[in-house]
Amino acid sequence: MRLGIHLWRFDAVEPARLRAELAGTAAEAETAGVSWVSVMDHYFQMESAGFPASDPMLEAYTTLGFLAGRTEQAQIGALVTGVTYRQPGLLAKIATTLDVLSGGRATLGLGAAWYEREHLALGVPYPPLAERFERLEETLQICHQMWDPTDDGPFDGTHYQLAETLCSPQPLSAPHPEVMVGGGGERKTLRLVAQYADACNLFATTPEQVSHKIDVLRRHCDDLGRDPAEIRVTMMHGGEELHAGDPAAFAETLRPYAALGVETVIVATPSTSGPEWVRDRVAPAVPLLRDL
Repeated sequence: MRLGIHLWRFDAVEPARLRAELAGTAAEAETAGVSWVSVMDHYFQMESAGFPASDPMLEAYTTLGFLAGRTEQAQIGALVTGVTYRQPGLLAKIATTLDVLSGGRATLGLGAAWYEREHLALGVPYPPLAERFERLEETLQICHQMWDPTDDGPFDGTHYQLAETLCSPQPLSAPHPEVMVGGGGERKTLRLVAQYADACNLFATTPEQVSHKIDVLRRHCDDLGRDPAEIRVTMMHGGEELHAGDPAAFAETLRPYAALGVETVIVATPSTSGPEWVRDRVAPAVPLLRDL
């Protein structure tokens, strides 16, 4: 099992020091052997997590571009990109640019989006959930088409029409950047994972519930004639033992998830110094998880 970090709090330092804070966090992650570094795709801080919307938040892909220049090993991506925020052809180009400039380390994480206040505040259309899932599926189709050098378009969908799907340069990742669909919805989300994605991202509820989600994903793969082993299973975890400074207990908590085939566990940063947290808390856990 591999360990990743998710950057979502930007209030530990003043804005003038954020550049150095992120650079230091990235440097410590490289030293520790962290395999994944992600950010949220939000413009306001999440009220649902108990924080005011006015807390500092950085735009995802600008931040990922910065992190790409500060890392050499870790996979980087948004966990996950809200499908409503960018036209899909432009999103495919953004993800391709990140992949090229990171040396082939980009993951395109995608989801149906949910933060209504954020949309309305910034003038972004917020269609009903069913339509957002339709747009998510068309976006997945468009990205795959743009990453096919033999198919320059057009694309004629219900919600998106592209006269061309030209994408030059093509990504460095072969055959394309990893596509991750986030969430564990059994009827729609995991079906989209089975049909279009290379990775999924689940929440560490209980081993039994995660096992059930993986079984649902396998059934969708069976229906589509796809080998579920082609899909990397990742999981968000609260990391309570890790935050408390007990990496051995953290590893033991994750042992049953490793047995289920969870390949990467991702822990969100606390509102403390990122570099110190990675050095003192995350780094000791990396080899323990690798042995699971």
